[in-house]
Amino acid sequence: MDIRVLYEDNHLLVVEKPANVPVQADASGDEDLLTACKGYIKEKYAKPGEVYLGLVHRLDRPVGGVMVFARTSKAAARLTEQFSAHRAKKRYAAVTEGYAPAEGRLTDWLLKNETTNTTSVVKEGTPGAKQAKLSFRTLVRDKGLSLLDVDLQTGRPHQIRVQLSHAGWPIRGDQRYNPDAKAGEQIRLWAYALTVEHPTLKEEMTFYALPPFGEFPTAVKYLPAFRACSAVYEDGDMLVVDKNAGVEVETDLISELSAITSPLYPVHRLDANTVGLVALARNEAAEEELLDAFARHDTGKVYEAILAGVPEKREGTLVHYGVKDEDRAYMRLADKNTPGALRMELSYRIVEVRGGLAKAEIRLFTGRTHQIRVQMAAIGCPVLGDDKYGDREANKRFRQKKQLLLAKRLTVRGRTFESTRELNIHQLFKEDL
Repeated sequence: MDIRVLYEDNHLLVVEKPANVPVQADASGDEDLLTACKGYIKEKYAKPGEVYLGLVHRLDRPVGGVMVFARTSKAAARLTEQFSAHRAKKRYAAVTEGYAPAEGRLTDWLLKNETTNTTSVVKEGTPGAKQAKLSFRTLVRDKGLSLLDVDLQTGRPHQIRVQLSHAGWPIRGDQRYNPDAKAGEQIRLWAYALTVEHPTLKEEMTFYALPPFGEFPTAVKYLPAFRACSAVYEDGDMLVVDKNAGVEVETDLISELSAITSPLYPVHRLDANTVGLVALARNEAAEEELLDAFARHDTGKVYEAILAGVPEKREGTLVHYGVKDEDRAYMRLADKNTPGALRMELSYRIVEVRGGLAKAEIRLFTGRTHQIRVQMAAIGCPVLGDDKYGDREANKRFRQKKQLLLAKRLTVRGRTFESTRELNIHQLFKEDL
């Protein structure tokens, strides 16, 4: 077996498990990964006798991706405890049939049939059933398929495959849980990232192995940047990504992406706690062109926001003037004749109202610092979760610490890109707040 080693030291061996290879010896008699890795260590280090290698977690036979083995019994005990306590973090990429929602959390009770080696979703309280939890975000949708980034919180047999199939989005090529899978087709499920604490260094380490999917190559390429963003589009001049909350464009985002591709140049801004689409130039000529396009507003930017309040008019255009306080990173409303005053213009349309909140679609005509947050607050309907310009009592009531503002669509160079993310006003009312 040709083993791809991702990392090794005296305590760990991290490898990429090939698809369709058993993790350890089974009744098939096929070559297994554990035996092959022991052979690799024995040969490389000229180890006499039996090689110790601790198996601390597993992957289904048809699934490939990152696996860690322990090279000492102490490392095995510490890693096993991490997996048992769910401190080890496993992320999977899955291509599913149908269009999955923007994001979701699945909690089910699973029961494994040892005779058939299949797992099924059963009612809570079923003898032998175990609770299974995962969350996911849909990165891309196209041609009847979705690419999901799955964060696994528990580790049950066939868990992702069963839960996604039960929810209505079976994994492409899954011979066991997708009735429409073609014979011999490879399952599109891959363990692309694994985060563990090193057993002796006590440092968190993340290892990656990209899935060999033919679908969604751009999004797959940038999976290792999952903490900062997901990729939407790439060509020789431009990269468009869907940024996460809490990520600064010019520092965090560039740093994460530069580990995958460089150079990259920011050509417009998005507040750190605003999620959604950001365009980056990939060379100096494109940077100059795109900076000019954004400066001339020869681009289109459409946002979604949840507002703490409902405007009197369900749609309209707002024009204000503001002066930026550089020291406080704050935009203060001002008269148009105030020195340094900048014109701010946007249009809005209310698309949904519930319980004193409103979901709005907002189109920017200028691009000022904090513009949407400032202008919507000026008419008494601040963005929910905005602590700087917003309604702190409403933020506290609805338990929102970051503004619910999404850069949903971006038009640049004649192309329109759309985030798969959604702002759901109804989710704010699911619990007794």
